[in-house]
Amino acid sequence: MRSKILLDEEDIPKRWYNVAADMPRPLDPPLNPATHEPLKPEDLEAIFPKALIKQEMSTERWIDIPEEVRDVYRLWRPTPLYRAVRLERALRTPARIYYKYEGVSPAGSHKPNTAVPQAYYNMKEGIERIATETGAGQWGSALALATCIFGLKCTIYMVRSSYDQKPYRRSMMRVWGAECFPSPSNRTNAGRRILEQFPDTPGSLGIAISEAVEDAATHDDTNYALGSVLNHVLLHQTVEGLEVKKQFELVDDYPDVIYGCCGGGSNFPGVCFPFIPDKLNDRKELRLVACEPTACPSLTKGLYTYDYGDTARLTPLLKMYTLGHDFVPPGIHAGGLRYHGDAPLLCNLVNAGIIEAQAFRQREVFEAATTFARAEGIVPAPESAHAIKPAIDEAIRCRKTGEEKTLLINLSGHGHFDLSAYDAYNDGILEDYEYPEELVRQSLARLPKV
Repeated sequence: MRSKILLDEEDIPKRWYNVAADMPRPLDPPLNPATHEPLKPEDLEAIFPKALIKQEMSTERWIDIPEEVRDVYRLWRPTPLYRAVRLERALRTPARIYYKYEGVSPAGSHKPNTAVPQAYYNMKEGIERIATETGAGQWGSALALATCIFGLKCTIYMVRSSYDQKPYRRSMMRVWGAECFPSPSNRTNAGRRILEQFPDTPGSLGIAISEAVEDAATHDDTNYALGSVLNHVLLHQTVEGLEVKKQFELVDDYPDVIYGCCGGGSNFPGVCFPFIPDKLNDRKELRLVACEPTACPSLTKGLYTYDYGDTARLTPLLKMYTLGHDFVPPGIHAGGLRYHGDAPLLCNLVNAGIIEAQAFRQREVFEAATTFARAEGIVPAPESAHAIKPAIDEAIRCRKTGEEKTLLINLSGHGHFDLSAYDAYNDGILEDYEYPEELVRQSLARLPKV
């Protein structure tokens, strides 16, 4: 039985897949935060390079990957697809379990798939510095790597709870030449306002985005980069799913269910979007499951409406599932899943019933992660472990029914910098969080009126 399905370097995709070309229902346009009118490309030119703005607005099905980007991709791509034979045996399941492992990248996650092209396009347009936010630090470390490769400076605002929990992620950023600050910080007006009101706040991705956007908008040599949510980010991530389709062909198999963790929405769309045409046209039974924490349940408890992407209301209004732009979730260890909204492309497909969403508690997620690690040897990132939990549940269900389903997990990164969370789990002190309905209602009551 083949446990590792590998591709050659020449199999790295030459084009990204744009799901906007195949949406059953058109995407609602982003709105200018000042006028509430549909956003124009020139509205974004203060913080994004024109090439990325063009990709953001595009409905072309295929977009060429620059050869300079593919050359950097060769550092780790194509990533392996594993058959989780040992996990199958441990669960005594007839299901076939596969996982696409993005933890082999230099930064240890899927995030360089978009960090590299974003740094490349900024470099080509003469930008000297990029400002960004990061939650758990995976995006920050990926952008630090990418800007190092293309000779750019990088400033990163890291959510304070993760800044304290994951010091070695910021150590990686510094190794690659970036500067990293806990958010909220005293470096921006947005940060100072939050600290005046809530000096002990754990921070949030919404706050960190406000700081990074303000930084970029107030410096002529600086642009902003986002590691999730936006259309061009999801576009770049489709290298994962395009490779997976080739890898399944090599073993004459095809997934019945695809699982991926979901915060803002980059790794899960990256693996599942190339399968959307199959689901719409040929494979009606294919399930696509976005997996989120109960502490930040945007897809499962949020409202599908227009909202700001950040706390200070500097970003465009996006039609998405949201818990409210001023939502501050608890400091769970899956810091990359603590965003108040989700990618508009993903939300559109969830609303249409093409993609489903499930939410899980912290302890059950770490239990599944530990089961996986003891069988397969890889310690998953807490974010990635949210996709492992329902896959194990389905495999156990298959053991009871005898179904031989094919399950695919997108293992978006390793957990080598998250071992304090595993210690907390093993010591029995890891807490479950389920965000109270009343606080969700209060936050949703402050949504913008569009």
